[in-house]
Amino acid sequence: MLYHLFEYLENTYQTPGAGIFQFISFRAASAVLISLVISMILGNKLIGLLRKKQIGESIRDLGLKGQNEKAGTPTMGGLIILGAILIPTLLFADLSNIYIIILLFTTVFLGAVGFLDDYIKVFRKNKKGLAGKFKVVGQVGVGLIVGAALFFHDDFVIKQEHTVVNAQSIDDPDGDSAIWIAEKSTKTTIPILRNNEFDYADVLWFLGEEDRQKYAWIIFIPVVIFIVTFVSNGANMTDGLDGLATGVSAIVGIALAIFAYVSGNTIFADYLNVMYIPNSGEAVVFISAFVGACIGFLWHNAFPAKVFMGDTGSLALGGIIAVFAIIIRKELLIPIICGIFLIENLSVMLQVGYFKYTKKKFGEGRRIFKMAPLHHHYQVLGMHESKIVARFWIIGVFLAIISIVTLKVL
Repeated sequence: MLYHLFEYLENTYQTPGAGIFQFISFRAASAVLISLVISMILGNKLIGLLRKKQIGESIRDLGLKGQNEKAGTPTMGGLIILGAILIPTLLFADLSNIYIIILLFTTVFLGAVGFLDDYIKVFRKNKKGLAGKFKVVGQVGVGLIVGAALFFHDDFVIKQEHTVVNAQSIDDPDGDSAIWIAEKSTKTTIPILRNNEFDYADVLWFLGEEDRQKYAWIIFIPVVIFIVTFVSNGANMTDGLDGLATGVSAIVGIALAIFAYVSGNTIFADYLNVMYIPNSGEAVVFISAFVGACIGFLWHNAFPAKVFMGDTGSLALGGIIAVFAIIIRKELLIPIICGIFLIENLSVMLQVGYFKYTKKKFGEGRRIFKMAPLHHHYQVLGMHESKIVARFWIIGVFLAIISIVTLKVL
């Protein structure tokens, strides 16, 4: 809103200083600061309200040390995160930008699904919350809408360099010249490899050039659905220790902000030889608010936590990360950059799958880990919660650095 206001003042009245809102760096910094203020200061008021209404977490007894002490801790703190993301974005982002619209939709929709789950747990006293199949329906719905919007919207383009033979230009008046053309494409980035672009349409190679581009949505949309569902669930699984999911999400958000800034800047994109995505730089404002919200929430959520985010926060955080990576065409980096979410998700899948397999084969279920998700495995081994969280953060930083390094490993 402020962006559009100051754009109007600059264009209509040439108001001194209004032009500063045209700089993404200024708006991104402002979004971080406002999100920190909202999550840190206003968060206290919400926590007080949650305590007053006795909206506390009902802890399932898993036999873990210190677990019973967390019973009654206010939950649904994800509302703090959502507010700290949405308000700065609405203030400082270009609300006509397709990527901002999609990210706002993802935040609100998955936040609502998570809120419904927490509401059932807290107010209906049903510890299971929203049935898993309905969560998946919500995640699939987001993936379907986001995938369709990105594929069919005219602004979902990349700019590619094309050589015009025997065309004169200022730089090369006697020979060929290179021009940049914006075009619809389902290309994405394959990390590390040279000439690292992959087009989802190539999977339909047998249809011919024109038809495979036309029907590429058959591949693209299911991929988007899978990524959104998997990463959203991964963040939800990771949210089991104080500050774990929040800290990991902040680390991932910082890495994604760097990718978005580079991909949306012609100079950096050309220098680093990465895909230039017009208008994607605006998403830096959103992801800056995201990072600020996560860090600010840590003020309350670090051990010992004064509030839990609940599914209201965790489902939204994972979905935002997934959609953001798809927008900047770095979704194939998710196994690296979101390695913590991946391993947490896989630990549950392996544990459940192996238990069912051994129970069927041997008549007795066996386990790979002491407990799943993986962070609980280390708790059972006697490691303190704070040490587990700190080490997972360190691994998250390591994975984020590896992901950023791939910008130049081409």
